[in-house]
Amino acid sequence: MTRTRLILAAVAAALATSAHAAGDPAAGRQKNFQCMGCHGIAGWKTAFPEVYHVPKLGGQHAGYIVAALRQYKSGERDHATMRSIAADLSDKDMEDLAAYYSQAAGGSAAAGK
Repeated sequence: MTRTRLILAAVAAALATSAHAAGDPAAGRQKNFQCMGCHGIAGWKTAFPEVYHVPKLGGQHAGYIVAALRQYKSGERDHATMRSIAADLSDKDMEDLAAYYSQAAGGSAAAGK
């Protein structure tokens, strides 16, 4: 059982590293204009489709961000605004945005810097 866990951990680490390495943070910074309106404001709340705190992306794992964006695009995750934004993103766009936000300090990424 320990060997199985070790193998799974190695595979997960390889996938996380490859997702992080695939994106270009500088390109992601240029592409985050749609993201920064909500995710670039510390403590931001939105009222559509209900009132909730917008998740902070700065410091999040790149692989998680890419997976979430793909799920919004495919409809696996249900959020009208995010689905609309993700629908226009290519895999490269998603990887670039993920690289940018994963390298940002914890909390919100610096939106205009």
